[in-house]
Amino acid sequence: MQDNPARHSKPTPVPPVAASALEKTLPLRINGKNYFSDDDPAMPLLWYLRDMLRLTGTKYACGIGACGACTVLVDGKAQAACMVTLKQVTGHSITTIEGLAGNADLHPLQQAWIDEDVVLCGYCQTGQIMSAAALLQHDADPSDADIDKIANLCRCGSYPRIRRAIKRAAAASKPAKKK
Repeated sequence: MQDNPARHSKPTPVPPVAASALEKTLPLRINGKNYFSDDDPAMPLLWYLRDMLRLTGTKYACGIGACGACTVLVDGKAQAACMVTLKQVTGHSITTIEGLAGNADLHPLQQAWIDEDVVLCGYCQTGQIMSAAALLQHDADPSDADIDKIANLCRCGSYPRIRRAIKRAAAASKPAKKK
């Protein structure tokens, strides 16, 4: 019996950043890098991130924008990547969980998630973190009611831990008071 050759094949590399828009058609800015895509403009952003760029932190779950597992930031606002097309995000800045920390080791939310031991099964957590990041960008000190407005679903019910982590990250991000 022959061995499966696919088992030994290397994954397709991340597409290189195109030199100019003439090489590809749709300009995209993802995690601070410029890409030009000649893929179908109606392709959901989720599939481009996962299948083309191999950024698999953005999860597929419901496919109808109801659960939040695929949440990314588009110009700093939380968006369900399964519901927006490549055409719709052309010219916008997209941030995924892989780009959230920038050049830092971890974003304060990622560290707070670890410190508060938020993750149970973990499937929804990247979307939860991205929604929390959008919240903290426009409200540096959110109330419990503000946090409760995050509509992402967690089947494991880690909502109290999520709330504590968001509050911890907010506190860690505040400048130290002078005495």
